[in-house]
Amino acid sequence: MIAPQEDTNTMRALQRLDDTDPSVRLRAALAVGTAPDIRSVGTLVERSAIEPEFSVRDMLTWALTRHSPSITVPVLIAELRSERAQARSQALHTLSKVGDRQAWPAITRDLLTDADNEVARSAWRAAVALVPQGAEAGLADVLATQLGRGERETQLSLSRALTALGEVVMPVLRAAMTDAVPRVREHAIATERLVRDPDAGFGFAIEEAKRIVALGRSGHEG
Repeated sequence: MIAPQEDTNTMRALQRLDDTDPSVRLRAALAVGTAPDIRSVGTLVERSAIEPEFSVRDMLTWALTRHSPSITVPVLIAELRSERAQARSQALHTLSKVGDRQAWPAITRDLLTDADNEVARSAWRAAVALVPQGAEAGLADVLATQLGRGERETQLSLSRALTALGEVVMPVLRAAMTDAVPRVREHAIATERLVRDPDAGFGFAIEEAKRIVALGRSGHEG
């Protein structure tokens, strides 16, 4: 049973999540996470969808992980249907931190290929964190459709996700090395390099891949 004083403190902390000062919001999220209360979950998720400061969003995620997954996961999954990109992105990010594989079916192809780069990147990370044994190859197939997408930061996120799946990604990467689009070939070659040598560094790998493509060679010949 929650003591009256603790109840009052929680309610005050939740109210401070709307404060105009980000440092106040940060302390409020910390306070809510320090004293978990299932009644806080909805407010934490709602605030995550609109919070402009990264550090505060990170604390909101931490506060949510302090609650039981049986309470947080259904609320976060519902948030994945939001029209607001940040709501989807933050819900995915938090699901990856909660780590409950019951959320896996909610990481849909639509999310993995979302038009918003931040949502897609969060979906890639969540998928790799939650993918059950035996489903890695299917996930690799979907992730490979995103090769060549976006700028370097987005490409790095995808390469990290694919690399985390291990050797199972090699067939789809080798197929992508012959793609008609040079950016796709470059990204596939760079990612294959990282699978074979994780210490190579993405910058080095992508520049090497560009050289290989410019010379009209395949990644198999490097």
